[in-house]
Amino acid sequence: MEFKETRPIYLQIADFICERILEGTFQEGGRIPSVRDLSMEMEVNPNTVLKSYGYLEAHGIIHKQRGTGFYVSPGAREKVRSLQKERFFNEVLPEVFATMDSLGIYPEELATYYHAWKEEEDEKKTH
Repeated sequence: MEFKETRPIYLQIADFICERILEGTFQEGGRIPSVRDLSMEMEVNPNTVLKSYGYLEAHGIIHKQRGTGFYVSPGAREKVRSLQKERFFNEVLPEVFATMDSLGIYPEELATYYHAWKEEEDEKKTH
């Protein structure tokens, strides 16, 4: 995984786990990789992965079962969506709005591009 400098690595690892939960790779009730295995896969210090897991655990997305590892918590998909929406509205959208403002892009114009993009994506899924 290639990390971005704009976001702490432990949060990028948490995002990676969240993406796998949303796409169904990690199922609710299922075990996720051990701290050691994920740290080797990501080429990071195990403490960084442990910090990621602590963050996800604090948000109720994963839980630890003593002696067996970490598991995806019931309701994790909805918790991930909620957490990612909150991040989108608080961190991403203000940057988008600032860019739109500086380029003179109005919401109506953006909506046109969104609908065209959505149609293309839906078409890709059907083929």
